[in-house]
Amino acid sequence: MAIITISRQVAALGDEIATVVAQRMNYAFIGRQAIEQRIIELGFPSDKLKKYDERKPGFFASLAKDRDEYLDYLQTAVLEAAGQQNCILIGRGSFAILEELPNLVSLRFVAKDDIRRQRLMKEFSWDEKQATQRITESDANRLGFHKSFFNLSNEEPSHYHLVMNTGLLDVDSASEIIVTFCRQMVSPEKEAVGRKKLDELIKAQHLVNTLVFEHKINVSFLKAVIYDNKVILQGVADSIAVAEKAVGISSSIMEGYTVESAISVVQDFKSYP
Repeated sequence: MAIITISRQVAALGDEIATVVAQRMNYAFIGRQAIEQRIIELGFPSDKLKKYDERKPGFFASLAKDRDEYLDYLQTAVLEAAGQQNCILIGRGSFAILEELPNLVSLRFVAKDDIRRQRLMKEFSWDEKQATQRITESDANRLGFHKSFFNLSNEEPSHYHLVMNTGLLDVDSASEIIVTFCRQMVSPEKEAVGRKKLDELIKAQHLVNTLVFEHKINVSFLKAVIYDNKVILQGVADSIAVAEKAVGISSSIMEGYTVESAISVVQDFKSYP
């Protein structure tokens, strides 16, 4: 049926609700550790993960080539996970990565600061200052992460099908609403179209990974978009020759597709190593 993504504030019961919904719908719950592990398996160094994973990168980290590589691996991990269908993904911008899927149900969980503070104090035996600091840091990091990698605010309600206040709804009530909503929203027709679109997204991401990691094509912010039988390459390169090379390699890989370049050429453009 659906692919469910969850965005949540810290201490807004996102993991708890996701666990219950997964059990009730017999869905796979793909949490933080599974995505992190897949990113590392794909080739991103584990010691660099903490610079980027659901946090705002520092100034130099945001300019480094590692930033693009992390995003490529993250998108690959999320798309592969979504390929299981009937799954719940939590955090890591999954709602943005999968937003084109018609069978996507994107959810966000929030609660007032006072409620979140009390939950953290109870769970970790923290004082009020410690809990407040955790809320402030977490909210800022998640906001910065989404702005840096997806150029959007994760706090904007229009990105989601439902935004739920878990200060007013308990886990069981929220879970019941979600299960009913998913069954009403996602038809077999939407699921079929979603599978086709997801296959295109996976194919496009694998092309990007091949160009970047195997052929070392130096195009920053490289993205491939598939429309029917056409592939459009986007990004920023420092020469026309680089863009043309990317098109040539892509054409040899994507048999049966027409490959076009929408890569911007900026002379002397360099990212930090």
